[in-house]
Amino acid sequence: MKKNIFTVALLAATTISALTSCNKSQNADNQANEETPAVPTELKIAYVEVDSIMTQYQFCKDYTQILTKKGQNIEATIQKKAQALQDAAGNFQSKIQQNAYTREQAEAIQANLQKQNMDLQNLQQRLSSEFQNEQAKYNEALHDSINNFLKIYNKDKKYSIIFSKSGDNLLYADKAYDITKEIIAGLNKAYKPAPVKKETEKKDK
Repeated sequence: MKKNIFTVALLAATTISALTSCNKSQNADNQANEETPAVPTELKIAYVEVDSIMTQYQFCKDYTQILTKKGQNIEATIQKKAQALQDAAGNFQSKIQQNAYTREQAEAIQANLQKQNMDLQNLQQRLSSEFQNEQAKYNEALHDSINNFLKIYNKDKKYSIIFSKSGDNLLYADKAYDITKEIIAGLNKAYKPAPVKKETEKKDK
């Protein structure tokens, strides 16, 4: 199983989508509420450092930890079962060389090993799908939390555009327009962690 299957992505694209979609939704609301929208006399802009949100927004830190642990548990489960199957296959080959089985016994054991291998592949696919669904839920929750906050935040600030800055996607941005700290502080203040639930450990058969 490849380790990168369960690597927790930073999800910068999700954050970028949230930051940009806020302005679009506000424009749509304004057009719906006003028959003849007034053309702004001044373009008021700002930008937010996406990387800072990913490392300083508590929601991101909490879910990154959750997903990382879940991914590690899945990987450990698969590796343990794969090692057990490999040991069984090695033992089978050793006994074959020693002529320890009849033909019927060898065929039965081989069929059982093949079934175990198929079951392992199915388990890996199922756990991988579950993990990806968990990531998708996180993406959606992150998008919603940022988007909803920006809608409220911008009622008073009234920015025309809020850019997302990630890496060098903005060739130049004056720090005077940087509202990252303000956004992170607001997001963390509004964030209410869900109660920690004790998960019942289930053994995959």
